[in-house]
Amino acid sequence: MSNPILQFGTSRFLQAHVDFFVTVAARHDPAKALGKITVVQTTSSADSRARVDALRAAGHYPVRIRGRQRDETIDTTVECDSITEALHANEDWPLLIERVKRDVKVIVSNTADAGYALFDEDTAGLLDGARTPRGFAAKLAVLLHARFQAGAQPITLLPCELVSRNGDTLRDLVIGVARGWNVDEAFIDYLNNGCVWVNSLVDRIVSEPIQPVGAIAEPYALWAIERQEGMVLPCEHEDIVVTDDLAHYERLKLLLLNLGHTMLAQIWRTRGGAPEMTVLDAMRDPAYREPLEATWRDEVLPVFAALGKGDVATEYLANVRDRFENPFLVHRLADIARNHDEKKVRRFQPVIDLARELHLDIEQKRLSDALAAA
Repeated sequence: MSNPILQFGTSRFLQAHVDFFVTVAARHDPAKALGKITVVQTTSSADSRARVDALRAAGHYPVRIRGRQRDETIDTTVECDSITEALHANEDWPLLIERVKRDVKVIVSNTADAGYALFDEDTAGLLDGARTPRGFAAKLAVLLHARFQAGAQPITLLPCELVSRNGDTLRDLVIGVARGWNVDEAFIDYLNNGCVWVNSLVDRIVSEPIQPVGAIAEPYALWAIERQEGMVLPCEHEDIVVTDDLAHYERLKLLLLNLGHTMLAQIWRTRGGAPEMTVLDAMRDPAYREPLEATWRDEVLPVFAALGKGDVATEYLANVRDRFENPFLVHRLADIARNHDEKKVRRFQPVIDLARELHLDIEQKRLSDALAAA
């Protein structure tokens, strides 16, 4: 019997988040975990290849949890053993098709920024399973079509990519690919009304890899999953929240944690900060800390207060401060500043728009000036 959980992506984030949760849940109570995980490398990355080879050789890897939580210092290592099979999509495609046709119940993914890209070379001829599609959506279209033809039950898909409404987005991409291949309408119905495409939000800072496989992460973790009828989850864990209001969790993360990171990166760029400067360094420097705190206090929290979420936001922000001041995580501002202009728009503009919609009399000068800066 193959594993019931199929995971696309070998990133250190998934190792310290989904795979970690499944390990911890199973050790606490085997009934709390669906089963073991098959992980699939989808890129040609040498680092991913090294992780796959290490998983095949050892069958386990360390996740070191380091930081402050509720005034307590946490520094502990968990040996994760939830992954028992590691495949490469290009080399093991026929085997992967067989896995999906039989016992897989949940598909999890984190395929990074380019994961949802579409490619002209992915055509209907791929449905015979002889060649691996290039795009992730096309891979899913072929795999789910093979499952449909085998008469297997629909499946739950839990994308973890940082895309708004990621489940809906991925569903529409896969259906679009399938329609482009002129497949039978019964398969489209299987995708649209049978398979369960779940929107979710993931949140954990996983700052460093452990070579060749493993990760260093903060104690804080959240996997907020939008409730859907018929969905199957990989496990039950205290950091997995099933909610009817996913937008609430998305707003907290985007406008407090993500916005805070990008504001620090903005100050760092403006000041010409040191290449190795970290979030912790910035939080200990008044030239960075004071404008960040002023932005939160004067330009963001009033918006949450007007939404009736002031107390929740204040509590969440206290948690964010603890995370930013984690003495163990090496979270470089240079890394946060990648794709900075795009991040500014995505993280600053929504809170400005909300203040306008709510008719708030606040200036939001720091956010506006940061958006205007080249």
